[in-house]
Amino acid sequence: MSNRETVETWIRDYERLWRTPGTDGLDQLFTADATYLTSPWAEPITGLPALAEFWESHRDGPDEEFTLTAQVIAVDGPTAVVRASVEYLEPGDRWRDLWVLELDADGRCSAFEEWPFAPGLEGQQNGQ
Repeated sequence: MSNRETVETWIRDYERLWRTPGTDGLDQLFTADATYLTSPWAEPITGLPALAEFWESHRDGPDEEFTLTAQVIAVDGPTAVVRASVEYLEPGDRWRDLWVLELDADGRCSAFEEWPFAPGLEGQQNGQ
């Protein structure tokens, strides 16, 4: 059973680990068999080794300059929905995401699903 405080702690730890060199702390955030979807239609990244490889290939490193703000929208049992906004240093590089999280009793994520949106993608995401 998750609560708002558990989800807020998870978000803070997610950002902290994203900004930390290496991936040794992923087991604090995710279960060993966690699935991670970069969009609702993506093939899931499954398990900590695959997730570690994904993280290392998709971030610029601990000095990556961005601001993350997040708001917990809903928590229902183990499921949480989060609205996240990410602003990178490069002008115009910004994202608004919805995250759907499934958290276990220890507060680790067993399923992460991201619904990413960026300026200019509106028409593409509507099939235009």
